[in-house]
Amino acid sequence: MRVKVLGSAAGGGFPQWNCGCANCRGLRAGTLKGRPRTQAQLAVSPVAGSWILLNASPDLRQQLLNDPEFAPPERLRSTPVASVILTSADLDCVLGLLHLREFQPLRVYSTPAVRRVLCEENSFFRALERSHPPVTWENLPVNQRVSIGHAAGEKTLVSCRAIPLGGDFPDYVSEGLRRILSKHETVVGLELAQGERKLFYAPSLPGRANDWKKSVASSDVAMLDGTFWTDDELSHILGHGRTAKEIGHLPLSGVGGLLEELKDMRNGRRILIHLNNTNPALDEESAASRALRDAGWEIAYDGMEFEL
Repeated sequence: MRVKVLGSAAGGGFPQWNCGCANCRGLRAGTLKGRPRTQAQLAVSPVAGSWILLNASPDLRQQLLNDPEFAPPERLRSTPVASVILTSADLDCVLGLLHLREFQPLRVYSTPAVRRVLCEENSFFRALERSHPPVTWENLPVNQRVSIGHAAGEKTLVSCRAIPLGGDFPDYVSEGLRRILSKHETVVGLELAQGERKLFYAPSLPGRANDWKKSVASSDVAMLDGTFWTDDELSHILGHGRTAKEIGHLPLSGVGGLLEELKDMRNGRRILIHLNNTNPALDEESAASRALRDAGWEIAYDGMEFEL
């Protein structure tokens, strides 16, 4: 199973187009030692010539164009992208689906709640029905292992299990739909397995459930939420704003932060993804970046690739 990081930043990328924080200013000026990043996007290849996308970022079109492995074969309309698996209905996870609407049949895996949010309340996602055959929506029930289809319309040896993370619906979801949908299906981590090898992907960790720790412990590679360094990061920089936990992200540092939660877990690789432009760890010479490396963590970057 090959894994490519097509994007590694949180919403807005790095630098963020309308942000003048110290990180963004430093990267633009060349005074900060760091890398530009597009919005978080993972691609997994279980067999040669076939790719599964984990979420569909707003930057997806350019991310696919930047990598020759995603170029279409010689047929007029085709793609090596066979399936998309969604972790939530957050806009940063789903807007890229609209880049995949060009009469290309695909499979989209999501929890029933996420599918209803996208298909019942957001009519523009019906553009995915224009292909012949239309995009196929596949249920991804929580805590059940599901085989993932590939380009030939058959099942691969890759399976996926959705792990409830205790999150909430995005702000745009109506109160009526919130009342009837299961909160266990709102935000999930993805546990992908092929043979004995296992990858766990959770770019958003609300920190309100604990089953994800078992998935981290049993995985060869865990790619986890690295959005904010501190809980009050946004309010400290902007002078206002919600905390990381209120937004739905476990901060990296501090009491109850991700580093503390997993301090005794030393198995496998631990990689942070979905870093916000304000996170001091984006500066490779910062104390935060050194603390992460000293604790055995890696930071994902656009173009990172590894094999399980």
